[in-house]
Amino acid sequence: MSHEHVHVPTRDEILAGTSRPLPRALYTIAVTLALLGVVVFIAGALMGVDRVWHALLVNWLYFTTISSAGVMFVAVQRITTARWSRSVIRFLEGYVAFLPVAFVLLVLIFLGKNHIFPWTHETLHIPEKVVWLNPWFLIPRGLIVFGIIASLSVWYIYTCVRLDVGHSPEAGAKWARGLRERMRRGFQDERREIHSTHSRQGYMAVGLAFAFAFGWIVLSWDLSMSLDLHFQSTMYGWWVFMGGWVAALASFTLLTMAWRRYLDRYDLITEKHFHDLGKLCFAFTAFWGYLTFGQYLVIWYGNMGEETHWARLRLIAPWVHFSVSAVIMVFFVPFFGLLSRAAKVYRPTLALFAIISLVGMWLVRYLEVYPSLYGEAHALPFGLWEIGVTLGYVGLWATCYLAFMNAFPRVRAVLMTSPYRDEVQVPVDPETMEPLPAHE
Repeated sequence: MSHEHVHVPTRDEILAGTSRPLPRALYTIAVTLALLGVVVFIAGALMGVDRVWHALLVNWLYFTTISSAGVMFVAVQRITTARWSRSVIRFLEGYVAFLPVAFVLLVLIFLGKNHIFPWTHETLHIPEKVVWLNPWFLIPRGLIVFGIIASLSVWYIYTCVRLDVGHSPEAGAKWARGLRERMRRGFQDERREIHSTHSRQGYMAVGLAFAFAFGWIVLSWDLSMSLDLHFQSTMYGWWVFMGGWVAALASFTLLTMAWRRYLDRYDLITEKHFHDLGKLCFAFTAFWGYLTFGQYLVIWYGNMGEETHWARLRLIAPWVHFSVSAVIMVFFVPFFGLLSRAAKVYRPTLALFAIISLVGMWLVRYLEVYPSLYGEAHALPFGLWEIGVTLGYVGLWATCYLAFMNAFPRVRAVLMTSPYRDEVQVPVDPETMEPLPAHE
């Protein structure tokens, strides 16, 4: 009885096969879109068009929740000691590159607060909201909370990338050469580094999870829910960051498809990965739908004026068409579309549902902001300013992502090839590297 020989790629083969340089045309397109967005924003700001500031906030919420949720999903892989994602998770780690830029944009949003937030010029009648929405309390709080999330995210991804940089030959974009040299300082033997990194990341991942959940609840209150001074919902924060989670998984799915095709590594990125990603998209689409309906149901049967007006406003003209479209695109289409296994592993359908989810989630972010600011408007405030600023964000996010992916190894080559990669399931003594006795 014969057995067909299956070649297992070595670490050098994996690194060489995933290091194909990105085409300069991608950078050119990304930078051009970013500059276009900057021009549109500056033009609108100089002309006194507040809509560019509103679009700035909409897209900040959209792209930053996606980036932050992407890093959190990477941390969840450590919390669950997942192994299925080792060959693809670096595609998601690149999302961290946008978070420092997002911090700068948050500062810009606060500088333009008078163009965006009602609490800067309207009188508050609830004592608790007077304190909570005081700019001298809200702005430092927002910057500190997001600064903690961004710092922990960058630190966590640094430890992920360091493990591969330390065991790889020097390669990558010149801008990150000094950073790669720093990662290699004090690098120990492979086995010890794998165990120490795994142990360190265990604490960091849990800390990041708490910061992510608590931080985004606070940020959603301050930057989104506070746009309507009379509305409040205890489920709002969960609803906001879970929307970013769904969009992060959808975008991760699309990027995994793109990288698989570009790198031509069908041996490393297989049908099983897309099946798993499809199941994740399906599961968290269902959870987002549960949160959305749960929040709406409580508002409906509570029938309290300070809550019902928020939902009613989004169900009348001119917002109703966007509201219905958002619910259909984020929940109904991907939920029913991804029920079958075939839809998850057939890449055209999986890509279609992922794109629909991403577009629908942008509409959700738009509906978080614009109806609260414009009320019962006569016409939908959507046009050149929103499109221009959105394209600018697309270009800026893509520029950050491409810079990261061109600077560091694109897969977790060490954890894919090391003979010690699965030892981390058993704790060891950090000095002797001997397994610790099992706890009774």
